[in-house]
Amino acid sequence: MDKIAYQSIDQYIESQDFDKQGRLQEIRKIVKQLLPDAVEVISYHMPAFKWKGKILAYFGAFKEHISLFPHASCIEAFQDQSKEYAMSKGTIQFPMNKAFPKELIREMIQYRIQEMDFQIKVKKSK
Repeated sequence: MDKIAYQSIDQYIESQDFDKQGRLQEIRKIVKQLLPDAVEVISYHMPAFKWKGKILAYFGAFKEHISLFPHASCIEAFQDQSKEYAMSKGTIQFPMNKAFPKELIREMIQYRIQEMDFQIKVKKSK
């Protein structure tokens, strides 16, 4: 099966099953609330948010879950709060048959913003 070359996050979300669309929109809403100047992009066939020229996080819909890809360091930082979810080095999976953890997602995105902001400041000070 060929991957669709999505042109926008809207197009990506609209192409997903209805039950997944709301959860994808929720992630989008959280990022936009926390970081209004984040730029929506499609990268590696997935929705992502770019900030100050770098990817803040990717997200996407899969058969049985919604995944958030906030960076390996963020996943590591939230290991204890996320034990009930499947995780790998750079992703966390939110199953469709469980309540959607908006507050956890908000905290992870906030962490990622602070992490990126710190990295930018360190880079500028060199």
